[in-house]
Amino acid sequence: MRCIAGLCFVADLWIRKTDNMRINQLCYSLLVLSLIASYYIFHSFWVWLLLANTLTVLLYGADKYAARSGWQRVPEKTLLLFGLVGGWPGGVIAQQLFRHKTQKQPFKTWFALSVIVNVVVLVGLLYQSEWLEQITTL
Repeated sequence: MRCIAGLCFVADLWIRKTDNMRINQLCYSLLVLSLIASYYIFHSFWVWLLLANTLTVLLYGADKYAARSGWQRVPEKTLLLFGLVGGWPGGVIAQQLFRHKTQKQPFKTWFALSVIVNVVVLVGLLYQSEWLEQITTL
């Protein structure tokens, strides 16, 4: 196939960008559906964490499989976002299970920061709930 003035290169970039967008749309759609589903279930916070972690493990597995097969990969930003919204334990498990994204910088640093943010927010929420209970019992 003969490329005219780099049109093949531009077309290839466009196809890769749309494939990447489709993967992101699928991932984020699953995340939103999980959030909606967890809202309507008793103990929605725990259900949300379960769904977010399950999806995170599945995404890491899919990304590892795509890397080995030469297919379109799950973007690192998507993996980091899933960890940031509560799926970081699933991310830690998946990294060890699939031996995936364990050494790559700066992903490792950003992932560690998302874990720290999650822990700080969780501790803050627990502290606030205990503080509110103490005030209401006075």
